[in-house]
Amino acid sequence: MLYRKIRSYIEDYLRSNEDKILIIEGARQIGKSYIIRDAGKELYDNFVEINFVADDEGEKIFKNVHTTEEFYLKLSMIAGSKLDRYENTLVFIDEIQQYPQYLTMLKFLREERRYRFISSGSLLGIALKGTVSVPIGSVILKKMYQLDFEEFLVANGFGRVAIDHLRKSFETKDSLAQDVHDKVLGLFKRYLLVGGMPDAVNEYLETRNIVKVREIQEAIRVLYGIDASRYEEVAARKLHIRRIYDMIPSQMENKKKRIVVKDIQDRKGDRFSNYTEEFEYLISSGITIASYAISNPKFPLAESQQKNLLKLYMNDVGMLSSQLYQYNVQPVLNDISSINLGSVYESVVAQELKAHYNNLFYYDNKQKGEVDFLVDDISTMSVLPIEVKSGKDYAVHSALDNLMSVPDYHIVSSIVLSNEREIKQKGKVLYLPIYHVMFLENKMPGKDDLYF
Repeated sequence: MLYRKIRSYIEDYLRSNEDKILIIEGARQIGKSYIIRDAGKELYDNFVEINFVADDEGEKIFKNVHTTEEFYLKLSMIAGSKLDRYENTLVFIDEIQQYPQYLTMLKFLREERRYRFISSGSLLGIALKGTVSVPIGSVILKKMYQLDFEEFLVANGFGRVAIDHLRKSFETKDSLAQDVHDKVLGLFKRYLLVGGMPDAVNEYLETRNIVKVREIQEAIRVLYGIDASRYEEVAARKLHIRRIYDMIPSQMENKKKRIVVKDIQDRKGDRFSNYTEEFEYLISSGITIASYAISNPKFPLAESQQKNLLKLYMNDVGMLSSQLYQYNVQPVLNDISSINLGSVYESVVAQELKAHYNNLFYYDNKQKGEVDFLVDDISTMSVLPIEVKSGKDYAVHSALDNLMSVPDYHIVSSIVLSNEREIKQKGKVLYLPIYHVMFLENKMPGKDDLYF
Protein backbone atom coordinates (compact mmCIF):
# COMPACT_ATOMS: atom_id res chain seq x y z
CA MET A 1 0.00 0.00 0.00
CA LEU A 2 1.27 3.47 -0.87
CA TYR A 3 2.33 5.68 2.02
CA ARG A 4 0.17 8.80 2.30
CA LYS A 5 0.92 11.51 4.83
CA ILE A 6 -2.77 12.36 5.21
CA ARG A 7 -3.47 8.91 6.65
CA SER A 8 -2.11 9.90 10.07
CA TYR A 9 -4.41 12.94 10.03
CA ILE A 10 -7.43 10.73 9.26
CA GLU A 11 -6.46 8.17 11.91
CA ASP A 12 -5.97 10.89 14.54
CA TYR A 13 -9.40 12.26 13.69
CA LEU A 14 -11.08 8.85 13.91
CA ARG A 15 -9.41 8.11 17.27
CA SER A 16 -10.38 11.50 18.70
CA ASN A 17 -13.60 12.66 20.33
CA GLU A 18 -14.09 15.28 17.62
CA ASP A 19 -17.74 15.14 16.59
CA LYS A 20 -17.50 17.43 13.57
CA ILE A 21 -17.72 15.42 10.35
CA LEU A 22 -14.48 15.27 8.37
CA ILE A 23 -14.74 15.79 4.61
CA ILE A 24 -11.66 14.93 2.55
CA GLU A 25 -11.73 17.15 -0.53
CA GLY A 26 -9.71 16.75 -3.72
CA ALA A 27 -9.72 15.86 -7.40
CA ARG A 28 -10.89 12.49 -8.69
CA GLN A 29 -8.46 9.55 -8.75
CA ILE A 30 -6.03 10.86 -6.10
CA GLY A 31 -6.75 8.08 -3.58
CA LYS A 32 -9.28 9.67 -1.19
CA SER A 33 -11.63 6.68 -1.04
CA TYR A 34 -8.87 4.12 -0.64
CA ILE A 35 -7.16 5.83 2.29
CA ILE A 36 -10.43 6.51 4.15
CA ARG A 37 -11.65 2.95 3.56
CA ASP A 38 -8.39 1.42 4.73
CA ALA A 39 -8.16 3.52 7.89
CA GLY A 40 -11.88 3.15 8.67
CA LYS A 41 -11.87 -0.64 8.41
CA GLU A 42 -8.82 -0.83 10.64
CA LEU A 43 -10.23 1.37 13.41
CA TYR A 44 -13.95 0.49 13.42
CA ASP A 45 -15.72 -2.82 13.96
CA ASN A 46 -18.50 -1.76 11.63
CA PHE A 47 -17.60 0.10 8.43
CA VAL A 48 -20.25 1.10 5.88
CA GLU A 49 -19.44 2.75 2.56
CA ILE A 50 -21.86 4.38 0.15
CA ASN A 51 -20.84 6.08 -3.08
CA PHE A 52 -23.30 8.65 -4.36
CA VAL A 53 -21.90 8.68 -7.91
CA ALA A 54 -22.34 4.90 -8.13
CA ASP A 55 -25.82 5.24 -6.59
CA ASP A 56 -26.82 7.91 -9.12
CA GLU A 57 -25.66 5.70 -11.97
CA GLY A 58 -27.49 2.69 -10.49
CA GLU A 59 -30.51 2.26 -8.26
CA LYS A 60 -30.68 5.89 -7.02
CA ILE A 61 -31.61 4.72 -3.51
CA PHE A 62 -30.27 7.87 -1.86
CA LYS A 63 -31.01 10.41 -4.60
CA ASN A 64 -34.25 11.97 -3.37
CA VAL A 65 -33.66 11.67 0.37
CA HIS A 66 -34.08 14.95 2.28
CA THR A 67 -34.46 13.98 5.97
CA THR A 68 -32.23 12.05 8.32
CA GLU A 69 -34.98 9.52 9.03
CA GLU A 70 -35.30 8.73 5.33
CA PHE A 71 -31.53 8.42 5.14
CA TYR A 72 -31.31 6.03 8.11
CA LEU A 73 -34.05 3.89 6.55
CA LYS A 74 -32.25 3.67 3.19
CA LEU A 75 -28.96 3.00 4.94
CA SER A 76 -30.53 0.17 6.91
CA MET A 77 -31.90 -1.33 3.69
CA ILE A 78 -28.39 -1.86 2.28
CA ALA A 79 -26.22 -2.28 5.39
CA GLY A 80 -28.48 -3.05 8.35
CA SER A 81 -26.29 -5.80 9.77
CA LYS A 82 -23.31 -3.42 10.00
CA LEU A 83 -25.11 -0.59 11.80
CA ASP A 84 -24.71 -0.60 15.56
CA ARG A 85 -23.69 2.30 17.81
CA TYR A 86 -21.96 5.64 17.37
CA GLU A 87 -18.87 4.31 19.15
CA ASN A 88 -18.26 1.36 16.84
CA THR A 89 -19.92 2.25 13.52
CA LEU A 90 -18.34 4.45 10.84
CA VAL A 91 -20.36 5.44 7.78
CA PHE A 92 -18.30 6.70 4.85
CA ILE A 93 -20.19 8.86 2.34
CA ASP A 94 -18.11 8.94 -0.82
CA GLU A 95 -18.59 11.55 -3.60
CA ILE A 96 -21.01 13.55 -1.47
CA GLN A 97 -21.11 16.36 -4.03
CA GLN A 98 -23.31 14.20 -6.29
CA TYR A 99 -26.27 14.80 -3.96
CA PRO A 100 -25.66 18.32 -2.54
CA GLN A 101 -28.59 18.13 -0.09
CA TYR A 102 -26.47 15.83 2.06
CA LEU A 103 -24.00 18.66 2.70
CA THR A 104 -26.79 20.42 4.58
CA MET A 105 -27.90 17.16 6.22
CA LEU A 106 -24.46 16.60 7.76
CA LYS A 107 -25.29 19.14 10.46
CA PHE A 108 -28.22 17.03 11.64
CA LEU A 109 -26.40 13.72 11.32
CA ARG A 110 -23.76 15.18 13.58
CA GLU A 111 -26.28 16.39 16.15
CA GLU A 112 -28.15 13.08 16.29
CA ARG A 113 -24.95 11.04 16.83
CA ARG A 114 -26.54 7.81 15.71
CA TYR A 115 -23.36 6.75 13.84
CA ARG A 116 -19.96 8.28 13.21
CA PHE A 117 -19.62 9.79 9.74
CA ILE A 118 -16.75 10.67 7.41
CA SER A 119 -17.04 11.87 3.84
CA SER A 120 -15.15 12.74 0.67
CA GLY A 121 -15.90 14.97 -2.29
CA SER A 122 -14.35 15.79 -5.64
CA LEU A 123 -16.11 18.99 -6.65
CA LEU A 124 -17.05 20.52 -3.33
CA GLY A 125 -16.14 24.05 -4.38
CA ILE A 126 -18.89 23.81 -6.96
CA ALA A 127 -21.39 21.82 -4.87
CA LEU A 128 -21.14 24.14 -1.86
CA LYS A 129 -22.09 27.13 -4.01
CA GLY A 130 -25.38 25.43 -4.83
CA THR A 131 -26.12 24.34 -1.27
CA VAL A 132 -28.92 26.16 0.50
CA SER A 133 -27.34 25.91 3.94
CA VAL A 134 -23.60 25.27 4.26
CA PRO A 135 -23.01 23.36 7.54
CA ILE A 136 -20.47 25.80 9.01
CA GLY A 137 -19.34 24.57 12.41
CA SER A 138 -20.42 20.99 11.75
CA VAL A 139 -17.75 19.86 9.28
CA ILE A 140 -13.98 19.89 8.87
CA LEU A 141 -12.77 20.34 5.30
CA LYS A 142 -9.34 18.85 4.62
CA LYS A 143 -7.64 19.13 1.24
CA MET A 144 -5.95 16.07 -0.24
CA TYR A 145 -3.66 15.91 -3.24
CA GLN A 146 -2.01 13.15 -5.25
CA LEU A 147 1.33 11.77 -4.07
CA ASP A 148 3.88 14.53 -3.60
CA PHE A 149 7.56 13.91 -4.24
CA GLU A 150 8.28 12.89 -0.65
CA GLU A 151 5.57 10.22 -0.85
CA PHE A 152 6.95 9.13 -4.22
CA LEU A 153 10.38 8.68 -2.64
CA VAL A 154 8.89 6.51 0.10
CA ALA A 155 7.09 4.45 -2.54
CA ASN A 156 10.47 3.87 -4.17
CA GLY A 157 12.06 2.52 -1.00
CA PHE A 158 13.27 5.64 0.81
CA GLY A 159 12.97 5.10 4.55
CA ARG A 160 12.50 7.61 7.33
CA VAL A 161 16.24 7.92 7.97
CA ALA A 162 16.88 8.81 4.33
CA ILE A 163 14.04 11.36 4.23
CA ASP A 164 15.27 12.94 7.47
CA HIS A 165 18.76 13.21 5.95
CA LEU A 166 17.33 15.10 2.98
CA ARG A 167 15.36 17.41 5.27
CA LYS A 168 18.43 18.12 7.39
CA SER A 169 20.34 19.03 4.21
CA PHE A 170 17.58 21.51 3.38
CA GLU A 171 17.42 22.99 6.87
CA THR A 172 21.18 23.32 7.41
CA LYS A 173 21.87 24.30 3.77
CA ASP A 174 24.50 21.57 3.48
CA SER A 175 24.72 20.07 0.00
CA LEU A 176 24.13 16.34 -0.38
CA ALA A 177 26.96 14.00 -1.37
CA GLN A 178 27.19 13.49 -5.13
CA ASP A 179 25.91 9.90 -5.08
CA VAL A 180 22.92 10.81 -2.90
CA HIS A 181 22.13 13.81 -5.09
CA ASP A 182 22.29 11.68 -8.25
CA LYS A 183 19.92 9.12 -6.73
CA VAL A 184 17.36 11.69 -5.59
CA LEU A 185 17.54 13.69 -8.82
CA GLY A 186 17.10 10.49 -10.84
CA LEU A 187 13.91 9.69 -8.94
CA PHE A 188 12.75 13.28 -9.30
CA LYS A 189 13.01 12.94 -13.08
CA ARG A 190 10.98 9.75 -12.91
CA TYR A 191 8.41 11.64 -10.85
CA LEU A 192 8.15 14.10 -13.75
CA LEU A 193 7.11 11.18 -15.95
CA VAL A 194 4.97 9.19 -13.53
CA GLY A 195 3.44 12.00 -11.45
CA GLY A 196 1.50 11.33 -8.29
CA MET A 197 -1.75 9.67 -9.34
CA PRO A 198 -1.84 6.49 -7.20
CA ASP A 199 -2.84 4.16 -10.04
CA ALA A 200 0.00 5.49 -12.22
CA VAL A 201 2.52 5.18 -9.37
CA ASN A 202 1.45 1.61 -8.61
CA GLU A 203 1.72 0.68 -12.28
CA TYR A 204 5.21 2.17 -12.46
CA LEU A 205 6.33 0.32 -9.34
CA GLU A 206 4.93 -2.96 -10.63
CA THR A 207 5.94 -2.89 -14.32
CA ARG A 208 8.22 0.12 -15.03
CA ASN A 209 6.29 0.20 -18.33
CA ILE A 210 5.78 3.75 -19.63
CA VAL A 211 3.08 2.63 -22.07
CA LYS A 212 0.92 1.26 -19.25
CA VAL A 213 1.56 4.33 -17.10
CA ARG A 214 0.52 6.60 -19.97
CA GLU A 215 -2.66 4.58 -20.53
CA ILE A 216 -3.70 5.22 -16.93
CA GLN A 217 -2.90 8.92 -17.21
CA GLU A 218 -4.90 9.23 -20.43
CA ALA A 219 -7.87 7.45 -18.83
CA ILE A 220 -7.83 9.96 -15.97
CA ARG A 221 -7.61 12.88 -18.40
CA VAL A 222 -10.66 11.55 -20.26
CA LEU A 223 -12.50 11.10 -16.94
CA TYR A 224 -11.86 14.74 -16.07
CA GLY A 225 -13.43 15.75 -19.36
CA ILE A 226 -16.47 13.57 -18.67
CA ASP A 227 -16.82 15.17 -15.25
CA ALA A 228 -16.99 18.58 -16.89
CA SER A 229 -19.94 17.36 -18.95
CA ARG A 230 -21.62 15.83 -15.90
CA TYR A 231 -21.52 18.84 -13.60
CA GLU A 232 -22.00 21.66 -16.09
CA GLU A 233 -25.48 21.90 -17.59
CA VAL A 234 -24.84 24.52 -20.31
CA ALA A 235 -23.54 22.79 -23.45
CA ALA A 236 -21.38 25.73 -24.59
CA ARG A 237 -19.66 25.91 -21.21
CA LYS A 238 -18.91 22.18 -21.34
CA LEU A 239 -17.08 22.72 -24.62
CA HIS A 240 -15.22 25.75 -23.28
CA ILE A 241 -14.13 23.86 -20.16
CA ARG A 242 -12.75 21.00 -22.19
CA ARG A 243 -11.13 23.39 -24.66
CA ILE A 244 -9.36 25.32 -21.90
CA TYR A 245 -8.22 22.11 -20.22
CA ASP A 246 -6.91 20.73 -23.52
CA MET A 247 -5.06 24.02 -24.15
CA ILE A 248 -2.93 23.80 -21.01
CA PRO A 249 -0.04 21.67 -22.37
CA SER A 250 0.46 23.90 -25.41
CA GLN A 251 0.07 27.08 -23.36
CA MET A 252 2.74 25.82 -20.96
CA GLU A 253 5.16 25.66 -23.89
CA ASN A 254 4.70 29.37 -24.62
CA LYS A 255 7.05 31.94 -23.15
CA LYS A 256 4.39 33.54 -20.93
CA LYS A 257 2.76 30.18 -20.08
CA ARG A 258 -0.56 31.80 -19.26
CA ILE A 259 -3.97 31.17 -20.78
CA VAL A 260 -4.64 33.45 -23.75
CA VAL A 261 -8.38 34.02 -23.74
CA LYS A 262 -8.70 34.81 -27.44
CA ASP A 263 -7.39 31.30 -28.23
CA ILE A 264 -10.32 29.56 -26.50
CA GLN A 265 -12.68 30.18 -29.41
CA ASP A 266 -10.13 31.74 -31.75
CA ARG A 267 -11.99 35.00 -31.32
CA LYS A 268 -10.18 38.34 -31.19
CA GLY A 269 -11.26 40.72 -28.44
CA ASP A 270 -12.56 37.93 -26.19
CA ARG A 271 -12.55 38.82 -22.49
CA PHE A 272 -11.56 36.87 -19.42
CA SER A 273 -14.92 37.76 -17.85
CA ASN A 274 -16.68 35.72 -20.55
CA TYR A 275 -15.21 32.52 -19.09
CA THR A 276 -15.34 33.16 -15.35
CA GLU A 277 -17.47 30.09 -14.61
CA GLU A 278 -15.35 27.84 -16.82
CA PHE A 279 -12.16 28.86 -15.04
CA GLU A 280 -13.87 28.51 -11.68
CA TYR A 281 -14.91 24.95 -12.53
CA LEU A 282 -11.41 23.92 -13.60
CA ILE A 283 -9.89 25.37 -10.43
CA SER A 284 -12.59 24.34 -7.93
CA SER A 285 -12.67 20.77 -9.22
CA GLY A 286 -8.97 20.38 -8.44
CA ILE A 287 -8.06 19.24 -11.95
CA THR A 288 -6.02 22.40 -12.50
CA ILE A 289 -3.82 24.59 -10.31
CA ALA A 290 -4.22 28.36 -10.64
CA SER A 291 -1.47 30.92 -10.21
CA TYR A 292 -2.57 34.57 -10.31
CA ALA A 293 -0.56 37.49 -11.65
CA ILE A 294 0.74 40.23 -9.37
CA SER A 295 2.63 43.27 -10.62
CA ASN A 296 3.14 45.03 -7.29
CA PRO A 297 3.73 42.33 -4.65
CA LYS A 298 3.06 43.12 -1.01
CA PHE A 299 2.39 40.80 1.91
CA PRO A 300 -0.22 39.30 2.04
CA LEU A 301 -0.31 38.59 -1.68
CA ALA A 302 -4.08 38.08 -1.93
CA GLU A 303 -4.54 41.83 -1.59
CA SER A 304 -2.55 42.44 -4.80
CA GLN A 305 -4.12 39.71 -6.96
CA GLN A 306 -5.04 40.44 -10.57
CA LYS A 307 -7.97 38.14 -11.25
CA ASN A 308 -7.99 38.55 -15.02
CA LEU A 309 -4.46 37.22 -15.53
CA LEU A 310 -3.62 33.68 -14.52
CA LYS A 311 -1.65 30.58 -15.34
CA LEU A 312 -3.32 27.19 -15.25
CA TYR A 313 -1.29 24.07 -14.57
CA MET A 314 -2.52 20.51 -14.89
CA ASN A 315 -2.89 19.09 -11.38
CA ASP A 316 -0.40 16.30 -12.08
CA VAL A 317 3.00 16.68 -13.74
CA GLY A 318 2.91 13.11 -15.05
CA MET A 319 -0.26 13.90 -16.99
CA LEU A 320 1.46 16.96 -18.47
CA SER A 321 4.58 15.05 -19.52
CA SER A 322 2.29 12.42 -21.00
CA GLN A 323 0.75 15.04 -23.26
CA LEU A 324 4.09 16.60 -24.19
CA TYR A 325 6.33 13.55 -24.67
CA GLN A 326 3.97 10.54 -24.77
CA TYR A 327 6.14 7.38 -24.61
CA ASN A 328 9.50 9.10 -25.08
CA VAL A 329 11.19 9.28 -21.67
CA GLN A 330 14.58 10.45 -22.95
CA PRO A 331 13.90 14.23 -22.95
CA VAL A 332 13.24 14.10 -19.22
CA LEU A 333 15.69 11.43 -18.08
CA ASN A 334 18.67 12.57 -20.16
CA ASP A 335 18.24 16.36 -20.32
CA ILE A 336 18.34 16.55 -24.12
CA SER A 337 19.62 20.07 -24.77
CA SER A 338 17.35 20.71 -27.77
CA ILE A 339 14.21 20.19 -25.67
CA ASN A 340 13.04 22.80 -23.17
CA LEU A 341 11.88 21.17 -19.95
CA GLY A 342 10.79 24.45 -18.39
CA SER A 343 7.09 23.66 -18.51
CA VAL A 344 7.34 20.33 -16.67
CA TYR A 345 9.74 21.77 -14.07
CA GLU A 346 7.46 24.72 -13.46
CA SER A 347 4.43 22.43 -13.26
CA VAL A 348 5.95 20.08 -10.69
CA VAL A 349 6.90 23.04 -8.52
CA ALA A 350 3.34 24.39 -8.81
CA GLN A 351 2.04 20.97 -7.77
CA GLU A 352 4.30 20.83 -4.70
CA LEU A 353 3.70 24.43 -3.66
CA LYS A 354 -0.08 24.07 -3.97
CA ALA A 355 0.04 21.21 -1.46
CA HIS A 356 2.04 23.31 1.02
CA TYR A 357 0.63 26.83 0.58
CA ASN A 358 -2.93 28.05 0.28
CA ASN A 359 -2.51 30.19 -2.83
CA LEU A 360 -0.06 30.59 -5.69
CA PHE A 361 0.90 33.78 -7.49
CA TYR A 362 3.50 34.89 -10.01
CA TYR A 363 5.21 38.21 -10.70
CA ASP A 364 4.30 39.87 -13.99
CA ASN A 365 5.58 43.38 -14.50
CA LYS A 366 6.00 44.90 -17.97
CA GLN A 367 9.11 46.82 -16.96
CA LYS A 368 10.79 44.30 -14.66
CA GLY A 369 9.84 40.92 -16.15
CA GLU A 370 8.26 37.72 -14.83
CA VAL A 371 9.15 35.50 -11.86
CA ASP A 372 7.67 32.00 -11.75
CA PHE A 373 6.12 31.96 -8.27
CA LEU A 374 5.33 34.19 -5.32
CA VAL A 375 4.10 32.78 -2.01
CA ASP A 376 3.39 34.28 1.40
CA ASP A 377 6.11 33.50 3.92
CA ILE A 378 4.47 33.68 7.34
CA SER A 379 7.77 33.25 9.19
CA THR A 380 9.14 36.54 7.80
CA MET A 381 5.78 38.23 7.09
CA SER A 382 6.98 38.96 3.57
CA VAL A 383 6.70 37.70 0.00
CA LEU A 384 8.94 34.79 -1.03
CA PRO A 385 9.78 34.72 -4.79
CA ILE A 386 10.68 31.33 -6.29
CA GLU A 387 12.32 30.92 -9.69
CA VAL A 388 12.54 27.54 -11.44
CA LYS A 389 15.42 26.71 -13.78
CA SER A 390 15.63 23.56 -15.88
CA GLY A 391 18.88 24.35 -17.72
CA LYS A 392 22.51 25.17 -16.97
CA ASP A 393 21.97 28.93 -16.79
CA TYR A 394 20.36 28.73 -13.37
CA ALA A 395 22.37 31.71 -12.07
CA VAL A 396 20.90 34.03 -14.72
CA HIS A 397 17.61 35.51 -13.50
CA SER A 398 17.24 39.17 -14.47
CA ALA A 399 13.52 39.39 -13.59
CA LEU A 400 14.19 38.03 -10.11
CA ASP A 401 17.05 40.51 -9.67
CA ASN A 402 14.77 43.34 -10.77
CA LEU A 403 12.09 42.23 -8.35
CA MET A 404 14.53 41.97 -5.45
CA SER A 405 15.89 45.45 -6.15
CA VAL A 406 12.60 47.21 -5.32
CA PRO A 407 12.84 48.37 -1.68
CA ASP A 408 9.10 49.03 -1.40
CA TYR A 409 8.41 45.29 -1.70
CA HIS A 410 10.32 44.54 1.55
CA ILE A 411 11.40 41.11 0.27
CA VAL A 412 13.75 39.36 2.68
CA SER A 413 14.90 36.42 0.52
CA SER A 414 14.25 34.46 -2.65
CA ILE A 415 14.86 30.94 -3.95
CA VAL A 416 16.16 29.55 -7.23
CA LEU A 417 15.47 25.85 -7.86
CA SER A 418 17.56 23.89 -10.38
CA ASN A 419 19.23 20.53 -11.04
CA GLU A 420 22.47 21.73 -9.42
CA ARG A 421 23.65 19.77 -6.39
CA GLU A 422 25.33 22.57 -4.47
CA ILE A 423 23.33 24.73 -2.07
CA LYS A 424 24.54 28.32 -2.21
CA GLN A 425 23.50 31.65 -0.72
CA LYS A 426 24.34 34.76 -2.76
CA GLY A 427 23.01 37.89 -1.17
CA LYS A 428 19.25 37.44 -0.80
CA VAL A 429 19.12 34.53 -3.28
CA LEU A 430 19.23 30.92 -2.03
CA TYR A 431 20.08 28.30 -4.66
CA LEU A 432 18.56 24.89 -3.93
CA PRO A 433 18.36 21.56 -5.76
CA ILE A 434 14.95 21.22 -7.42
CA TYR A 435 13.92 18.28 -5.23
CA HIS A 436 14.12 20.43 -2.08
CA VAL A 437 10.82 22.00 -3.16
CA MET A 438 9.18 19.18 -1.17
CA PHE A 439 10.31 20.89 2.06
CA LEU A 440 9.09 24.40 1.23
CA GLU A 441 6.03 25.16 3.33
CA ASN A 442 4.43 27.73 5.57
CA LYS A 443 5.36 26.80 9.12
CA MET A 444 2.67 26.85 11.76
CA PRO A 445 3.48 29.19 14.64
CA GLY A 446 4.87 27.67 17.82
CA LYS A 447 2.54 26.94 20.74
CA ASP A 448 3.68 30.05 22.58
CA ASP A 449 2.56 32.20 19.65
CA LEU A 450 -1.00 30.87 19.44
CA TYR A 451 -2.51 32.80 22.34
CA PHE A 452 -3.21 36.51 22.72
